[in-house]
Amino acid sequence: MTTLTHFDTPVSEPINSQILQLVVDHLTDISAMEIAPSNLLYSIYQYAIGFEVHLYLQALGGSKGIAVELIVATDAQDPLKVTGFALYLPTKDDPQACAIAYMAELASHRHLGVTRAMVQEVVRRYPHTELSCSVARVAAFQAMGLQVIGTRGPQVLMNTRDHSSDGLTGVLDVAAIYNSTEVRQIHTYLLQRNGKKAMLDAEKKRDRQIDQLTARAKAFVAQAKD
Repeated sequence: MTTLTHFDTPVSEPINSQILQLVVDHLTDISAMEIAPSNLLYSIYQYAIGFEVHLYLQALGGSKGIAVELIVATDAQDPLKVTGFALYLPTKDDPQACAIAYMAELASHRHLGVTRAMVQEVVRRYPHTELSCSVARVAAFQAMGLQVIGTRGPQVLMNTRDHSSDGLTGVLDVAAIYNSTEVRQIHTYLLQRNGKKAMLDAEKKRDRQIDQLTARAKAFVAQAKD
């Protein structure tokens, strides 16, 4: 059994740290480029995307000027154990709409319907819900009542309706994370350990993957709309 708790104010440190651990452990699922642990850049994105989620968790309660809400799934047998989370952004000027920005569940709980339960709870609160996902996950979200409406970069854009909301969704500017001292330090360490050629190859591999995923998403959506 899964217990769901809604938050619109900052969560406790134990919950916060478990959510961030979920991000680090399930980065390939969360990142739009589906970066794999085999890529030398993986640790950079672990830090950067983890920090993105950290900033959004800090923004709960409106302290950063945007609306952020959170659904946390916990194990009914162990209420202190976080088994999944869905962080979403309510849409300004459209009280029915939101966009799910980050979502993950423990691999050990995938057969228990944690993601389905979290999505259903978000949709219950905001009937006009939008998210983006990999082509491989489209069927699962279709089974939850979402439909394909387009692409967003390397991912498929899905919505509970056949269109996006006309309202505006506030987001944080996270671009600075990738120019931060911490990211530069990680990159320097990786460069020293692996060499320039290996790092350049990793960047090319990442860029090729993004291009391939983007083409795949566009082809999938074009076929779905035929």
